[in-house]
Amino acid sequence: MGILVVAMNAPTLAVAIPSLYTLAPPASLPLGFAVHVFHGAVFGLVFAGAVGALDIGDRTRLVGIGVGWGVVTWAVFAALVMPLWLSAVGSPASPPFPNFAPPSLLWHVVYGAVLGVVYSALE
Repeated sequence: MGILVVAMNAPTLAVAIPSLYTLAPPASLPLGFAVHVFHGAVFGLVFAGAVGALDIGDRTRLVGIGVGWGVVTWAVFAALVMPLWLSAVGSPASPPFPNFAPPSLLWHVVYGAVLGVVYSALE
């Protein structure tokens, strides 16, 4: 996911993500990448807890649920929570509310698919 974000819209990682914690400006791609990986890890743990509790073992189903989880994280956190949060902290990268950006949906679907594959491989 991070590679896609950097390739398609690096300011999202360099300014918007660190701005959530008032760590930008100045822009910092490494810092934004680190913060975003942390978010991905936390949401990945939530995913693992949920599918583990439901005892889902089918790999194809896990990948599909991972994609669904990516869509949920996009719709709730990227499209709704992030614009409000960035506005609240006065970020120069505050997008409009709501921010249902198609590129961001693609990034989160890729995140969810990779999450489902990795979880099923490690389970």
